[in-house]
Parts: sequence; C-alpha cells; structure tokens
Amino acid sequence: MKNLLLLLLAVLLATGARAHGGEDHGDAAKPSAGAVATTFSVAALSESFELLLRFEPLKKGQDADMRLFISDYGTNAPIKGAKLTVTCPEAAGLKFTVSEKSPGAYMVEGVFPANKKYSLAVNIVAGDKADLMLLSGIEVGKLLPVAAAPAVAAPALIGSWKTVLLLFGAFALGIAATALVMRRRSAAAVPTSTSAVYENHA
Repeated sequence: MKNLLLLLLAVLLATGARAHGGEDHGDAAKPSAGAVATTFSVAALSESFELLLRFEPLKKGQDADMRLFISDYGTNAPIKGAKLTVTCPEAAGLKFTVSEKSPGAYMVEGVFPANKKYSLAVNIVAGDKADLMLLSGIEVGKLLPVAAAPAVAAPALIGSWKTVLLLFGAFALGIAATALVMRRRSAAAVPTSTSAVYENHA
C-alpha cells in the first residue's frame, strides 16, 4: 500500500511537470522587437568630408526638411560655418535653402515635385577645403518599414485546464488501483479465517 501511494505521488508530480513545461510564467525575459527606424539616411565620403543626410518620409509637392551633417574625413570633427550650395541633377530648377542649426548640422529645405528617386549635389567650402559631393538614393514617396506584430501567446487558461484534467485523471487511476488491491487482499483473507474456525471446532 505504501509503495502504491509513493508511485501515485510520483505520477502526479511527473504529470504536473510535463503540463507546466510549455507555459509562460512571465518571469523569463521576452525577446523585444527590433528598433524601428523613424528616418531615412544617405551618406557620402570624400578625401575631405563625410556627409550624412537624414530625413523623414518625403511627399511630393510638400516641404522637405532634411538634416545634413558634415564632418572632417580625417578627424571626424564637425565642420561648422561651411558655405553650402545644394542642387538636384535630376531637376535643375529645384531650389534649396541651407541654414546651420548647430556645429556641423545644417537644415536643407526644398520641395520635390514627384514621387521618384532624386540625388543632391552638395558644393562645400569650409576654410581652405572645398569639395563637390553627391548624395544619391533620396526616394520621395517611400514609406518607413512597419514593425512586425508580436506573436500572440496561447491563452494560459487552456494549459491550466489541461493540467487539472491530467492531475484528476492520474489521481482517479491511483484510487482505482488502490481499491482493487485492497479488495483482492480482503478476498484472500476470508478463506483463511474460515478454515481456522472449523479447525477450532474440530
């Protein structure tokens, strides 16, 4: 009987462990979605300067506010006080205004007439250095990528009901096995006691 109860306890523990194996208890670190870009960027390099142009999605016929960062190629120091002229090879009639917002950071403003790819030719004069550089791949009408929605976890209620059913099933089997063993022992004990009574009367 004692061994049977121990076996039943072991079955219950094993069943509970298997049922809980696939559950999410919320304590483990969950993978976070990757950072979603909020701007586009294009870059260009020369022997004198490094250019980085950042901009939000551009729309045709609307004001485009683009931030241009200029740094020294050798030292990576920001280039402040530069004289800049910006033109568009694909549309020579486009006009752009440039203003310095902080050391090495300039605002380029203009309007693109169509949804297509453009490039900007940037003429830079800074101290004794001068260069003409091309920023290509400026796509008007392009939208930023949308982050993928995280996978929806299965409801925890289903897992808990499965666990309860498994535990009750194992428990019922244990009770049935125990009752069967006890019944067999009782049946086996009756003939022995009866024979003993007949022997005493004899």
